[in-house]
Amino acid sequence: MEIVEAVLALISACIVFALLARRWQVPYAVILVVGGMALAFIPGLPQVTLDPGLALAFFLPPLLMASAWRTDWRAFRANLRPILLLAVGCVLFTTLAIAVVAKLLIPDLPWAAAVALGAIIAPPDAVAAEAVLQRLPIPRRIVVVLQGESLVNDATALVLYRFAIAAFAAGGVAFEQAAGSFVLVAAGGLGVGLAIAWLVEQSFARLRDPMLVTAASFIACFASFLAAEKLHLSGVMAVVTTGLVLGQRQHRVITPEMRVASVAVWSFTEFLLTSLVFILVGLQLRGILSRIGQYGDGQLLMLAAAISVALIVSRFVWVFPATYVPRLVPAIRRHDPHPSWRETFVVSWAGMRGVVSLAAALALPLDFPQRDLLVFLSFCAILATLVVQGTTLEWVIRRLQVEEKRPLGMAREEAVARRAVARATLAEIERRAEDILEGAVARDLLEEYREKARVFHGVADGRGQSELEARMRIRLAALRAGRLALLDHHRDDGLSDELLAAIESEIDLEELRILRLLGVGPGH
Repeated sequence: MEIVEAVLALISACIVFALLARRWQVPYAVILVVGGMALAFIPGLPQVTLDPGLALAFFLPPLLMASAWRTDWRAFRANLRPILLLAVGCVLFTTLAIAVVAKLLIPDLPWAAAVALGAIIAPPDAVAAEAVLQRLPIPRRIVVVLQGESLVNDATALVLYRFAIAAFAAGGVAFEQAAGSFVLVAAGGLGVGLAIAWLVEQSFARLRDPMLVTAASFIACFASFLAAEKLHLSGVMAVVTTGLVLGQRQHRVITPEMRVASVAVWSFTEFLLTSLVFILVGLQLRGILSRIGQYGDGQLLMLAAAISVALIVSRFVWVFPATYVPRLVPAIRRHDPHPSWRETFVVSWAGMRGVVSLAAALALPLDFPQRDLLVFLSFCAILATLVVQGTTLEWVIRRLQVEEKRPLGMAREEAVARRAVARATLAEIERRAEDILEGAVARDLLEEYREKARVFHGVADGRGQSELEARMRIRLAALRAGRLALLDHHRDDGLSDELLAAIESEIDLEELRILRLLGVGPGH
């Protein structure tokens, strides 16, 4: 019961911190970490410890799977060069930079531990920046590159992390051996991910129940991670590959009902696991500080500040040359002209560290040299990037005027896609209008579908936006009136709860669709 009570208390704290973050309009991760620190120092609370093996094996797979599942593969592939320069090149450079700084500041720290520290805090996390990036109309390419980077850089960092731990255990490792193993481990993880994705896709075709499909997707993420780790390959690369493949195939192999159910479950899981990791690290701070008493407060503060500054600066040192040097090649410059220095600065500044770094820090073996110091420095670096960069990213974007002007109402790209759908549905109704048995019913529907096709055709051609919005507002008002009538009927005429839930679910989904078309959030 104590464990159950503790979990319920942590979930309650997550809800409270989420509300505070929304009210104060600051990144959610900042409130979680600071809140966890505050809880850790409340007198009488028990000290929290987390098994190192559990940190990676339990938290990482579903978080990586959720991120990969919703990745826009076409946009990812179109921006593969800048994504890989950040996800591989910047992570390697940052790991090396942090390792050198840590070794200079702490001479008795083994190189394996210094590299492990660098690998832990090297990969930025787009989740920490997502709230700001989605709220502002910045160029989509920046969002795609940052999200793509955060998807792949975890694999790079955790492969380096594993090598550092293995090097400590083995007493050293040759550079040539490490480089060759790096490629083998990453490629092997990719192969495992493809195999698991194929198996799960076959199961999707046979599972006709939304809950079973959602359960299978959870099995997929853990199976790909654990299978790769058992084979001493990259579990992270395996999970990311599985998520990317299934995310692309979901539109053809699972039903709409299954997609709606899985999105709801995965969204809750992602929120809960992310929140718990941030809070758990904050809660462990008191115990960590008590175990590194050989360092004075001033020395710890100096070490934390130096590592944090090196982390922020190293990203700038890499990003600017990596952005402009490749464009000295004429072929690359013609295909991809120079971005403005303002956009490059935003990409450099959006380097907040997050849940993957926290989980990796917690997963350090208990006998790893200077483990508590490394966890403390990792925590401080993550906190510094969240507070310094996370709370100022929106101000930087506005100050540098990186925001792009977007037309009000429905974007043309969406209108063109909707016009294609409307034309196809209209063509099917017109075909059925010639049917001997169903023709009369189809002809009754023709006017409705022709009108829908006409409206989206007008929006796609740059006109008809106001008509579309008026139609959606009227439909929204009608739906809400229908919902009230349904509730009255349930109260007065004895409609069963089962039928109430089924009909109300249809109304809810239609209302959410209309609200999205109007560009407003639920509750309006």
